[in-house]
Amino acid sequence: MRYRLTFVAGVVLGYVLGTRAGRERYEQLKKSARQFAQNPAVRNTAETAAHQGREFAGKAYHVVSDKVGDRMPDSVADRVRHLRERATHNGGEDDWGTTNT
Repeated sequence: MRYRLTFVAGVVLGYVLGTRAGRERYEQLKKSARQFAQNPAVRNTAETAAHQGREFAGKAYHVVSDKVGDRMPDSVADRVRHLRERATHNGGEDDWGTTNT
């Protein structure tokens, strides 16, 4: 109950502070966030992080598949196969708009 009360108090405080800031501040924050996201350095860093994550996931996949082998349930194997097919038919682009290159 204590945590619920704390959560509700936080929501109320956020709402009050948000309404006092007004629409102008919201638009200003939105514009700043958009400029940050469109910054080439930020986009390059995000692309690099995504690429490194894919490399790491590929290495981890091979390590896990060597250890697990054929002991994986059929339902999991079917799901992995489905996800691989979806990734290859998606034109090399993931849900975030980054490429798999």
